[in-house]
Amino acid sequence: MENWTNAKLCDVANLVLGAVLFFSPWIFGFEAGRASENATIAGIVIVALAVAALTAFAVWEEWLNLIVGLWTLVSPWVLHFQGTRAMTVHVVIGATVAILAALELWMMSQNPPRLTTNR
Repeated sequence: MENWTNAKLCDVANLVLGAVLFFSPWIFGFEAGRASENATIAGIVIVALAVAALTAFAVWEEWLNLIVGLWTLVSPWVLHFQGTRAMTVHVVIGATVAILAALELWMMSQNPPRLTTNR
């Protein structure tokens, strides 16, 4: 557990959030349609990016996570399912994923990875 960093904890949180988004049509009873399709696709992408970041971190994964989080946040207005339970789930999860990705990008700018090891 000592090898876990704040960035890895953010990736685990994104993994859980992506899974919740993926299963949200069944958990929260969305109607079949744009909201449930978007939740399924965005959830899969967030989970895949979190798994990729946990196995071999790369900055581009966090940028993609930021983009997917922002898409999930604005998708109720773009896909016209505002005013629903699906909107609430998308906005909360999208904002959280985007904030976590931005936080990881900020942490990376403060402490960039070293290419050499200190002995």
